[in-house]
Amino acid sequence: MAEAKFDVVFAGPLVTLQAAGRPGHMRFGVPASGAMDRLAFDAANVALGNEVGQTGIEISLGGLILNCTQGAVTLAITGGNFNVQINSKKMRSWTILTVQKGERLSITAGKAGSWAYLAFAGQIDAPAWLDSKATHSTSGFGGGALQPGQTVTLSDAFVREERLGDIQQPDIQTQGPIQVVTGPQDQHFAPETVDQFITDSFAVSDAYDRMGMRLKGPNLPLVGALSIPSEPIVRGSVQVSGDGVPTVLLADHQTTGGYPKIATVISPDTDRLAQYRAGQAVRFVGITGAEAVAEARSYARRKVEYLAEISVARGSLAQRLMRENLNHGWAAD
Repeated sequence: MAEAKFDVVFAGPLVTLQAAGRPGHMRFGVPASGAMDRLAFDAANVALGNEVGQTGIEISLGGLILNCTQGAVTLAITGGNFNVQINSKKMRSWTILTVQKGERLSITAGKAGSWAYLAFAGQIDAPAWLDSKATHSTSGFGGGALQPGQTVTLSDAFVREERLGDIQQPDIQTQGPIQVVTGPQDQHFAPETVDQFITDSFAVSDAYDRMGMRLKGPNLPLVGALSIPSEPIVRGSVQVSGDGVPTVLLADHQTTGGYPKIATVISPDTDRLAQYRAGQAVRFVGITGAEAVAEARSYARRKVEYLAEISVARGSLAQRLMRENLNHGWAAD
């Protein structure tokens, strides 16, 4: 079986191996983890012909530089608008390309987005924890964070010429304010404070990692309760600490929390919010529980359709030329 190897020349903070996540363990205190932007992560694998959730690399704004030291492999890059470069050749993200021995792949922060995804047409050799290679960033359990000097080894590495080219970017996510359902502890805030959370603007602070995103903006004072009995929390929960500052919980969030939650970001919008950068303005809009369920179901259908569309291989270069009917005429001497 073909094998490919990459030496890690540089890896910024929070560049980790990620997979579909580790569901079913939160009742034991184990976060699900997985990709911050699940749509982009799934798109990278599906467009490459992989199974959904296959282990790949999540790249933060710190960037990643890899040297291919053995073999050749086709790979996909999605996520934020990052800069991609092979040796001296520059290109955009949302693309599929092949990297061969002796070539250097560089993925660095571009104009927008906080996370990029690198999927391979091959299996990354890495340790699993609780049957998943998804990395829990705080503990390091799972596949782990990439470090300079490390070697990434791929087994069953393939070159997939029929997959090369741009990946159609999704247009299935809503635009505008981030949708939330208020509560479940909005009773610990004055009605005008809840209204302020919905109507005023916030900004992403520098306190932002895989666990959560602390926001800057209007103070959200609590009414009589600095904490509540710890209870289960989910990705998208908006906790408000005693200083009145909200934090949106993300992929590596703790499994229980004792701060009141003023609102919950609906699941389809958590991926979009995760791509916001520090300093970027955030506005929220409140919707009902029934509307949130309807939006989640609609989004799930649109996502299935989108992934099915990009999963179709383009064909080899020869097949593409035939489809374009470039040889449509001839000339005689």
